[in-house]
Amino acid sequence: MSLNAVRPWRNIERRKSRKIHVGPVPVGGDAPISVQTMTNTVTTDIKGTIGQVQAAAEAGADIVRVSVPDADSSAALKTIVAESPVPIVADIHFHYKRGIEAAEAGAACLRINPGNIGDERRVKEVIKAARDHGCSMRIGVNAGSLEKHLLEKYGEPCPEAMVESALEHIRILEDNDFHEFKISVKASDVFLAAAAYQGIAEATDAPLHLGITEAGGLMTGTIKSAIGLGNLLWAGVGDTIRVSLSAHPVEEVKVGYEILKALGLRHRGVNIISCPSCARQGFDVIKTVETLERRLEHIKTPMSLSIIGCVVNGPGEALMTDVGFTGGGGGNGMVYLAGKQDHRISNEEMIDHIVEQVEKKAAEIEASAATPQAAE
Repeated sequence: MSLNAVRPWRNIERRKSRKIHVGPVPVGGDAPISVQTMTNTVTTDIKGTIGQVQAAAEAGADIVRVSVPDADSSAALKTIVAESPVPIVADIHFHYKRGIEAAEAGAACLRINPGNIGDERRVKEVIKAARDHGCSMRIGVNAGSLEKHLLEKYGEPCPEAMVESALEHIRILEDNDFHEFKISVKASDVFLAAAAYQGIAEATDAPLHLGITEAGGLMTGTIKSAIGLGNLLWAGVGDTIRVSLSAHPVEEVKVGYEILKALGLRHRGVNIISCPSCARQGFDVIKTVETLERRLEHIKTPMSLSIIGCVVNGPGEALMTDVGFTGGGGGNGMVYLAGKQDHRISNEEMIDHIVEQVEKKAAEIEASAATPQAAE
C-alpha cells in the first residue's frame, strides 16, 4: 500500500495534460516531472559545455538546455548533441535561423521566445524545421520580453498579457498542425509567475515547463523557486521544472530534486532529515550533516536518513527512515535500521559507519527492484 493511500492528506492531484517528448524523455501526461537545467558556458567552448552537460546529467538532470546565439554556436551544437547523455534543448532568441540550424544539428527541442523570434512567417519556418527533424518545441513567454502590442494593450507585464502571448503562439503552432509543444510563462516576480501559470493551466492542456526566471543567487533563488514552483506543484500544475540560479547548473538540478522530494513528487538519492542542533546535541550535527551530504552524493537510490542530535525527536524521526542515528551521552549514539533500534556506535566511528549502512541499504533496495517478483 502506498504512503498516499495511508495518508490521503499527502495526495497531490496533478493537472491533466497531454504528453509530448523531448527526445526519449516524456513530458506531461502521467510522466514523472522532469528536472532541467541550462549550461552557462560559451557554447562554442565545446569541451566546457559538454563537461557541464555531463555533470548535470550525473546530478540527475533529465534534459539540458544550451544557448544558441550565433551560427558558430549552431555548428558547435552538433558535437554537443552527439556527446550528450541527455536530450538537448536549443535556446533560441532573436534570429529564427538559429532555430532551423539547431533542428538540423539534432536538438531534441527548440525553445523560442515569442517576444523576439520574429513575425509569424519566421515562426512557421522554425515549426517546419522542428517537424522535419523530429523536434518538440517550447513556447517560452517571459515577462521581461513581452511583445510590444501586448505591453501597449495592458500597460505592463501582467498575467493576462503573458497568457495572451502564449495563446497567440499556440494558435500559430496548432494552425500549422504542430502539437509537440510545451509552454512556460516565466517571471522573476513569484506572484506574477504563479498567476500566469495558473491562467495558462486553465486555458490549455499543453504540458507546462515551470520556472521562476532570474531568481537570483543560490540562497535567494532557491527560496524564490521553492515558493513559486512549490506552490504550483502542490496545486498539481507543472510537468517539467527548471530552477534558475546564478550558480553552477548542478546546483539547479539539486534544488529541483529537493523541491520535488519535499512534495513527494519524485525521489532521487538520500533524503537527510536532520535537526538544527542545540545545547542538547550529543555530537556536532551541522558538521556531520555537511560531511554526509558530500559523501553520499553518489547514492542515486531513493532512501531516507535521519541525523538527530538528541533523544527528544531522534527516536521518532528514526521510526520513519531507512537509516537513522540519534545522539546520546557518553560519546556514542543509537543506530536505527528500518525504523528500529539496532546497535550503538561511537561518535568517532559514526560517519564512516553510517555511510556503510546507507550504501548497504541502497544495494539491498536496488537488488530487490531488479529481482522479478515471485508469481502470486
